[in-house]
Formats: sequence, C-alpha cells, structure tokens
Amino acid sequence: MKKPFFFYLFLFCSIASFSRTENPLIPIPSSVTKQPGSFSLHNNLVIGINSDEKNVVFVAGQLAKELSTPTGFKVSVNKNIAAANIRLQLLKTRDNDLGDEGYKLSVSQKTIIISANKAAGLFYGTQTLLQLLPKEIENKSVVKNISWKVSCVEITDQPRFAWRGLMFDVSRHFFGKKDVEDFIDNMVKYKFNLLHLHLTDDEGWRVEIKSLPRLTSVGAWNVKRVGTFGDFSKPTPDEPKNYGGFFTQEDIKEIVRYAKERFVNILPEVDIPGHSLAAIVSYPELSCTPGAENYQVRSGEKIINWQHGLVALVDNTICPANEKVYPFLDKVFTELAQLFPFEYIHIGGDECAKNFWEKSDAVKQLMQKEGLKTMEEVQSYFEKRVEKIVESKGKKVIGWDEILEGGLAPNAAVMSWRGMKGGIAAAKMGHEVVMSPTDFVYLDLMQGDRIIEPPVYGTMLLKKVYSFEPVPDSVDAKLIKGGQANLWTEQIYNTRHMQYMLWPRALAVAECLWSAKQNKNWDSFTKRTESMFERMDVEHVKYARSMFDPVFEVKRDASNELQIILSTEVNGLDIHYSFDNSNPDNFYPKYSTPLSVPKDASMIKVVTYRDGKQIGRQIDMPIATLKSRLPKK
Repeated sequence: MKKPFFFYLFLFCSIASFSRTENPLIPIPSSVTKQPGSFSLHNNLVIGINSDEKNVVFVAGQLAKELSTPTGFKVSVNKNIAAANIRLQLLKTRDNDLGDEGYKLSVSQKTIIISANKAAGLFYGTQTLLQLLPKEIENKSVVKNISWKVSCVEITDQPRFAWRGLMFDVSRHFFGKKDVEDFIDNMVKYKFNLLHLHLTDDEGWRVEIKSLPRLTSVGAWNVKRVGTFGDFSKPTPDEPKNYGGFFTQEDIKEIVRYAKERFVNILPEVDIPGHSLAAIVSYPELSCTPGAENYQVRSGEKIINWQHGLVALVDNTICPANEKVYPFLDKVFTELAQLFPFEYIHIGGDECAKNFWEKSDAVKQLMQKEGLKTMEEVQSYFEKRVEKIVESKGKKVIGWDEILEGGLAPNAAVMSWRGMKGGIAAAKMGHEVVMSPTDFVYLDLMQGDRIIEPPVYGTMLLKKVYSFEPVPDSVDAKLIKGGQANLWTEQIYNTRHMQYMLWPRALAVAECLWSAKQNKNWDSFTKRTESMFERMDVEHVKYARSMFDPVFEVKRDASNELQIILSTEVNGLDIHYSFDNSNPDNFYPKYSTPLSVPKDASMIKVVTYRDGKQIGRQIDMPIATLKSRLPKK
C-alpha cells in the first residue's frame, strides 16, 4: 500500500527534530518518534530475556555491565521478562522488515523494551540505548550526582547494507591483541560488523603459520624508524631487527571469539603477489629474482619508484612462475581457514609491480606455456590458481580491484579501491562487490589542511566521506554487498594517532552504510558528531576536530592578483583573520568575501568561532604556500 506524502513528511520531521535533542544518535535510525516523559535508571534494575540462546545471554550481560559500571547500580539478568525493567526479547514471529540485524526500541516511563528477530538486533538496540543515556555512561568508574534518564521514544531501525566494514592495517605497524579488541569495542558502538585485518605486507607478516615458522621468526621483525614513512634510510646489516610482532594462533582464536560475541566477522588478508617482501625475506625461494636472499623486511625505506608508474626497486612479489609458491600458499590458507570462520579470505592483488617479472626467464616460459600475452594475464593466472587453493579450504575469495585485470577468477568478489570503476565493472560481470574507494573512505589521508595535519599523500575531508554512496546508478544494487573504510598505518605509530585518524570520519562511514539514504543530512550529522565528541572525551578516545577548521581555496582575480577564498565544512561558523602576524580572535575582521593580500604581507592567520567561542584551530598560512597552490596555467 502506498503511504501518503504527509506520512513521509511526518517521519522526516520526527527524525530531524530528534537529531537536535540532547540525545542524538549515530548512525541515524530508520524511524524515530519522540514521546513525552523519560525512564530513569535506578538501583536493582532487572534485565529480562526470553531466550537461553548464548548470544542473547551475552548481550544482556554486556548491557548489565555497561549500565552498572558508571551508575554504581546493581543490575541483574533474569528470565522473568514480564517483571523486568529492561526487556530484551526475540520475536516469536519474524518481522521481515527488521531482517537479522534490525530492532525495535520502545522507551516508556516504566519499561525499556528491545525486540528483534536475532540476537544481533538486540545487540544493536542496546548500542542505541546507550547513546540515549547521558554521555557519562561511557565512564569506567562510578559517576555521582547524575540523573540517569532516557527520553521516551519509539525507534524502528535496520541496516541498509549487510557489509559494514573497517580495515585495520596491522602490518605496517603492529598493533597487538588488546589494541584490536579495543578497535572492535569502538566500531560496534556505531554498528560496524566487519573487521578486515591486513595481516601481511612488506613491513611484516603478522599471523603465526605453524608449518612455516620463519614467516614470524624472520618476517615479523624490522628495524625501527620514526619520522616520515617512505623516506627512511635503508637499514644497515648490523642494526637490530627487533621492531614488530605477530599474533599467535591462540591470539587469533581469542580475537575471533571476542569479535563474534559482538557480532563482528573478521576478514583476514594475505596480500599477494605484490606487497610480499616479508614473506620473501622469510622464504627467498618464493621469488624468481636472483639476490632475493639478501633482501630484508622493509622498515619504511623507499622500495617503489612511483614517479615512473609502479616500478619496484626490489622485487617484493611472489613469483607466479615458481611452482614452490603454490604449496607454500596451500599451507598458509589451510591454517588461515581453520583460524577464521568468516566465509571470505582476502588475497590482496593490489599494486603488484611487474618490472622484475618482465626480466624473468621463468615468467617468460610460463607465458609461452600458458599462452599469456601480458603481465596482467600473468597475474590473472596466479589469482585463478590461488582461488582454487582458497576454495579447496571451503572459503571464497575477495581481492582488491586489480584482480580484474587480465581476467577475473570465476567466483571472486571484488573490493573496489581505485574509485568505483572496478566495482562497477565487476558488478556488470555478475560478481559481488564491496565498495571501498580511495576518494571517499581512505581514513589514512589527512582530514584538514596539510599545513596543520600530520603529513600524508592526500586529503579527505569529513564532508567528502559523508557523501559516500556505495551503489552506483548503473549496477544491480543486489550485487553491492556494502562498503568499507580503510585505515592504512604507514604513518600511524600508536593507538592515539590511530583513533585520531578514525574519528569522526568513521562515524560518517557508519551512517552511510547503516542508515537509509533519504535520512542522511549533513547539518544534522555534524550536530550529532559534536555530541559524540563529548562522549569520546568521557571515554578518552582521541578524535580530530578538523571539521571546524577553515578551508582554503586560491585563485587569481581579473588583475592576476592572488585571491583567498575561505570556507568551513560545518555551517554557522565565523572566520576571523589577520595579515599582520598577530593571532586573531573574534574581535578581528570577520571573513565575508574573497581576500586580496596586502602588499608585503607574508602570512595570513585564520581561526573559526561560534557564538563568541573559538571552535577551530588557528592556522598560520604562509602566502608563499598559497601561491604554490594556484592552479597551473
């Protein structure tokens, strides 16, 4: 039955008005109706459940812990659901609109009821409930003199996509088991359900393979360098290789168990045939290049010449023409398949430099034998053999979009990172796709002006991330499994900076992947993000405030003079500036129209304010730097 226009108008208005209340939510639910009154948490709270299912019991226990820790209240779990203050109930008759992860949350003055088809839905309902509580609920110790109230509300919610992923690169810099578990705790708050672990690369092999012990005894360690990754000096033979680490198989089992309890699947990635220097150093016979036995695990020195395309300075590729490679990979995938229950294994496939293959007699012989005409077809030959190995372990293959080149393996799914075009091509061929494009969801990029952000090769502002739309108009939407944001860690040395790069941009990705497309609204999102900042302050999670900073644009006017155009991502901010080298505040000139640079001025200093209070960082921008950013004639 078609619903009238006024129904949708009411629905939109109720969501919009709710997002401006004291308890905004990310990601925004499908339907929200605010009711009068509130429910107050109190001592001796009872959480009732109507199922002995292990996952349901866990969800109730976790909620009890998260409510009792900051409040100091006694909170118990009981199967007498009718007498409970908070009820977690599996529906007796399936609600097809909710699917496996959706839920209904009803808060009245006397009870809180979360209903769902599956335990996962109950879990996501509890995450929403926690966001409805005051920010102090994030404390790890008792907070006194707080009114623990939840506004009465009716919420119906379900995800848009089944694949809602974050990729965590633990290879470039190693992050241990506790770091990964903390990463999971933070991602599930915003209803992510897929953790992609990038486990191998040139800088380290991070997962124990018992049948191939040198992968971790040798391949997991390099020489510590600190500074700008990619420009480090080459380690000398006598420098100790003691920086790195790896997950034992017992670590992996514990991480997988921890994730499963929180309804997160883990996708393991072994990046081959490129990005494989750590494996080659461990087992030089995997290479076809003479001298590979003298290679070392990369510490951040230059190994690729990007100025002339993708040209390797050392051969970091596993050789497709080397028959020793395939039994090696069979051992790797046999053990990985036993460790990770998720249906997919990621086989990488990206940025495979082929200049050493072009010189290899073994590769030339392979091409003649198999009728391969290009190096892309050589990689495709490799990928198809790898797919058969992975499938023999009961798993399915997914890889970066380069696996399309030279012919896609028959059953492979594609993770599209070089924009959307690879995903579109794969979907048109009937393959499943996860959208993960560099130009929207690469969270290792700078999130503000490069004059003030830790330097990386590019910039990705929050507003651009929020504009991510995983389903192109030209493809069958059923083939787009969902989307994923990627956090590469070449320039991320510690957990605090890891958090800074994730948040708030991962909040934007969460909303793009969970919420209905028509419910997204930039102004609403930024207001809700500010509320999340307050919660992150309480739980001591670091985040970037770059969305409040001024944005610079430059051009030449009709007289060929430099003009400076200033703007902000967040609406409603005032921009104040100076050219006289003093530090501006809200009593300085306010920006309204493009600025001309006074004669002899060498610096513009800019800062943002809202309601008379500084909200953005002061940026000191040399005029020479702005001139260097002018478009080339």
